[in-house]
Amino acid sequence: MALTGRTALLAALGSLPVGILAPSWTGMLAVNAPLSLAILCDYALAAPVRTLQFTRSGDTSVRLGEAVEVQLTVTNPSRRKLRAHLRDAWPPSSWPTGPDQASSRHALSVPAGERRRLTTILRPTRRGDRRAERVTVRSFGPLGLAARQGNHEVPWSVRVLPPFTSRKHLPSRLARLRELDGRTSVLTRGEGTEFDSLRAYVPGDDTRSIDWRATARQSAVAVRTWRPERDRHILVVLDTGRTSAGRVGDVPRLDASLDAALLLTALATRAGDRVDLLAYDRRIRAQVQGRSAGEVLSAMVKALAPIEPALVETDARGLSAAVLAGAPRRSLVVLLTGLDAAPVEEGLLPVIRRLTQRHTVLVASVADPHVEQMSSARGTVDAIYEAAAGEQAQARRLRTAEQLQRHGAVVVDATPGNLAPALADAYLALKGAGRL
Repeated sequence: MALTGRTALLAALGSLPVGILAPSWTGMLAVNAPLSLAILCDYALAAPVRTLQFTRSGDTSVRLGEAVEVQLTVTNPSRRKLRAHLRDAWPPSSWPTGPDQASSRHALSVPAGERRRLTTILRPTRRGDRRAERVTVRSFGPLGLAARQGNHEVPWSVRVLPPFTSRKHLPSRLARLRELDGRTSVLTRGEGTEFDSLRAYVPGDDTRSIDWRATARQSAVAVRTWRPERDRHILVVLDTGRTSAGRVGDVPRLDASLDAALLLTALATRAGDRVDLLAYDRRIRAQVQGRSAGEVLSAMVKALAPIEPALVETDARGLSAAVLAGAPRRSLVVLLTGLDAAPVEEGLLPVIRRLTQRHTVLVASVADPHVEQMSSARGTVDAIYEAAAGEQAQARRLRTAEQLQRHGAVVVDATPGNLAPALADAYLALKGAGRL
């Protein structure tokens, strides 16, 4: 039995001195029989909590940063009216600043044999699965002097998907793709591309593209135009080891990598290429293979939503073996990992040659913009030391990138906000050069 604030108020107003209530609840029962009887009757008339029935409905997925509604239906099968306060508990990360009292707490009145529907609004602050915890109900009597309280487990799960903020860069990259694809007047030429058509020579065209046989059959000089090959295979590999757990600004490195992977997937599928996914640290965390162009992006979003960094060193040899198994033919392997000197030199460098011999390898990494700010600091002794530390960190990353490039890899190193468009540009450059 739970005493309410109203009980204490009644005692203070004249039935008893408040001090008499302090020793114990049983002591109050013995001294003031009329008030005690009223409280017991009120408690007895409160609707039972254990027999309440609950069902959930609503959305099961939401993008990070957006709101989602989950409905909770409460059925009162007893013969007494339910007057209650209800708390629908969810993890703290389901709200921007901890549990929102206005959203998770509800005042409830359900007549006997009826049901009511409550709505809880969630705005998750982290990716992954958010599961409902217990529902706590405090059922009051008609006078509000006492209450019954109990908990119910009512399972429900909402999957919080990556926000895909880089999709704003997709229209501009699609325009460049149309240029490469020969749908506008700008056409690319080079090895590894498909013959598209003939057109008249204009000053500035590469003389190697002149079709002399076609020129002999007509009065004007004709040149060949090409378009990039389609149906190339791209394997996006996410390193989910400990280096991906570091935060750069307000964004974990892994989240920035996810965003870049989604933009690349959206662009590559529009270009007619096939995209697969592999998330790996010491074992495969997620894998998407063999999906059609219309399905791969949504499948990748769902697969990546619950992925969290593993606080272990990535097994580079195991990763290399998984890549070779997932891409048996020549492919573009896009490896989203860190450029920290020690992990790369001890892990990736010994195995990168195996990958570049069979595939085109593009290594993309998230750079810390704070390091660049440190490098430009001046004016005080502390600022000079910060600038020296920043320059040293940038030099180490540059040296690591050059080592990877000497082994045949293409390297993209950009800040979180620029990584996705920079990776898309690198893909378009490789496609335009006929290297896919």
